[in-house]
Amino acid sequence: MGPTTCTADCIVTIHHDWDTTDAARLEALTRPQMAWFMGEATAPGVNPMPRSKRAFDICLALLLLMPLSLVMLAVSVVLLVLQGRPIFYAAHRMRGPNQPFTQWKFRTMLCEEDDFGATGAHKNWRITPIGRFLRRSRIDELPQLFNILRGDMSFVGPRPPLREYVERFPAVYSQVLLSRPGVTGLATLIYHRHEDRILARCRSAAATEAAYYRRCLPAKLKIDLIYQRHRSLRLDLWILWHTVKIVVSRRDERPRRRRRGQPSYLPVGPGPRNGSEG
Repeated sequence: MGPTTCTADCIVTIHHDWDTTDAARLEALTRPQMAWFMGEATAPGVNPMPRSKRAFDICLALLLLMPLSLVMLAVSVVLLVLQGRPIFYAAHRMRGPNQPFTQWKFRTMLCEEDDFGATGAHKNWRITPIGRFLRRSRIDELPQLFNILRGDMSFVGPRPPLREYVERFPAVYSQVLLSRPGVTGLATLIYHRHEDRILARCRSAAATEAAYYRRCLPAKLKIDLIYQRHRSLRLDLWILWHTVKIVVSRRDERPRRRRRGQPSYLPVGPGPRNGSEG
């Protein structure tokens, strides 16, 4: 069964068969063949990020900066006292093909030279006590409000990829990154707990990289393409609301696996029309 189907009422369903995705097929994928990866019979044109989404990002970021600037100042002081410098972690990511940017977070790990790749169990010893709290509460992501204002990121979208992945799968990322990378996203909401379980079993950098490349990355790209195909303000608000609920309640409220063959439902309608979205 493919990853998406559309009912008579144009309700998109997502089936949890992500691990069947083969990373080897992604490397040879060209744009006209994108349809099989999205589970669609055809591959209609996908629009770039609409101006209305950018306006929403700017307004919400400015609104949140007023109260959260005090929180960020307090966190910076605490980190300076408990961990020393640097306070921030600068991650080199891509917002599009040949478009690098620096993603900012509060530093939550001990510094180590030549740090790269996904975070598996082999890096757990480097996470500081205060860093664990910042990660669990997502407070470490607050500096990304400045990334949003700069235009590097959006509130909702695919997670910012490393350059090596964009260069490895250029055809897929040329579609996925038509939306700016997001602080949260559909793949984050649906797949992050499963990804954490996979990477928690990896005891070396090589094992973590292999698991992420072979299992996690293809699954997340599938979901990112589903988001790109059905992107709307309604879906963005749904993702933001459920992200806030997860952070506040500390419970995973993503669409859950039911009996085999039963779908999970997302609040999206028909696919986007060709042409500008505004």
